[in-house]
Amino acid sequence: MKIVIVGCGKIGKSLIASLVTEGHEVVVIDKKQEKVADAINIYDVIGVCGIGTDSVTLTEAGVDKADIFIAVTGSDELNMLSCYIAKTLGAENTVARIRDRAYNENSLGFLQQKLNLSMSINPERFAAEDIYNVLKVPGAAHIETFSTRNFEIIELLLKEDSTLHNVKVMDLRKQYKANFLICAVQRGEEVFIPDGNFVLQSGDKIALTAPPTEILKLLRSLKITRKQARNVMILGGSRTAYYLAKMLLNSGNSVTIIDKDPVRCRELDEALPGATIIHGDGAQQEVLLEEGLKNMDAFISLTGMDEENILISYYAASQNVPKVITKVNRSEFVAVAGRMGLDTLVSPRRTITDVIVRYARALQNTVGNNVEKLYKIMDGNAEALMFNVNSDFEYIDIPLKNISFKKNLLIAGILRNRKASVPTGNDVIMAGDKVVVISTDHILYDLADIIA
Repeated sequence: MKIVIVGCGKIGKSLIASLVTEGHEVVVIDKKQEKVADAINIYDVIGVCGIGTDSVTLTEAGVDKADIFIAVTGSDELNMLSCYIAKTLGAENTVARIRDRAYNENSLGFLQQKLNLSMSINPERFAAEDIYNVLKVPGAAHIETFSTRNFEIIELLLKEDSTLHNVKVMDLRKQYKANFLICAVQRGEEVFIPDGNFVLQSGDKIALTAPPTEILKLLRSLKITRKQARNVMILGGSRTAYYLAKMLLNSGNSVTIIDKDPVRCRELDEALPGATIIHGDGAQQEVLLEEGLKNMDAFISLTGMDEENILISYYAASQNVPKVITKVNRSEFVAVAGRMGLDTLVSPRRTITDVIVRYARALQNTVGNNVEKLYKIMDGNAEALMFNVNSDFEYIDIPLKNISFKKNLLIAGILRNRKASVPTGNDVIMAGDKVVVISTDHILYDLADIIA
């Protein structure tokens, strides 16, 4: 597909990298020549220097033939206007980044309708939802949800004293009666789709798929479940912090936000009645201790600097805060954070990239068994996808054990009539099902792509 992206900032670059990898024809637009030049030099893209609201610039970029037009500049208004003009010029689908809470809370539906937007994206809100989900199951490092929360995939880091050290996957299934599946294991830089003989080791990150009740049952059996976080400290008064604090306050949590910008503190104080807003430098350990760090159930570092987030999170973990969550956008810092024992990382950039990639794949195959959900897991080294199954799928009603699948993927779940199950070899796929697939080495557009 042809995709035009306006804005070569952090989000834009992440989108460019992912969409080029997916094999799309990408054209980028930015008003700064150096950003366009960087994109052209690093990626196989066409670049146009100009403003996204200029019809001449958009015409030069070929928006009249664009399957998707995406505006991710730093201005919500410019993004919306760019999409409106692009749609008028002939772009098939338009996506705008809209971050301001005034739009998101008051008039987003109205704007989408009037501007004929296909989708609006808010990276900070998506990231806040990711964090909120993890705080409900603090034993998990990461959680993704399929189909109205009937089925989940969670990531767990096996600590040095883990009871799963040197345990075979097949023995784990026999020992614990919960209905779950270990669908991926990350060990160092490698990610495996394990079979029953795979032996788990301390330090592994494992991904489990199961209905939520079964996940909780397993975590209790493994004695790694923790109480839900009630007292939460957030460092950095970002948009993500605002959205997260609002969710937590609505759930009855106690929330403390620390930020060193007095203007931002006043804004948050007005916008979040019930939260405790502290004007101070959270990089100073005495400030964190004075505001009760040691009494918190969770600490979340959401400043604009990855390095600061990692170091302060490490300090919070050293103070025995039960749950520490760290915002890390730059992929090169993910491994560093992991080596420091920080197992729960969140990235607005990665979250929004998942959303756009999923959307593009679904558009590419609107008549087949198309992608409904797509998540990057295992630090982006594997994918979890959910496909809708149509009646023309060639392998309906055939036991899974009789189907030859490609290597390095597996069927992790089948959702039928709102009931989720972890399939065995005797299970079959039926029309109307939703099927969850885990893959490490393939780009999948249709359920048929899993067949060898």
